[in-house]
Amino acid sequence: MVTALRNMSINQRGKIKHVNAKGELGRRIRDMGLVPGTELRIEGRAPLNDPVAIRMRGYTLTLRNNEADLISVEVD
Repeated sequence: MVTALRNMSINQRGKIKHVNAKGELGRRIRDMGLVPGTELRIEGRAPLNDPVAIRMRGYTLTLRNNEADLISVEVD
């Protein structure tokens, strides 16, 4: 099943299928290592569910929900 990264649950794992961001934001997202094929796990969320913390490639990264909406993930 493919869903937006924002919709994943804590401790859920998946693999990035597509990044729907263009321009400067798309470049910034790719520079952080969020590229198709990258495996990740949702590590946690802030009290108001924004931002979301993801664990990937040996480090933790936080994304705002508006950024997480642009990333399609195939969930396990």
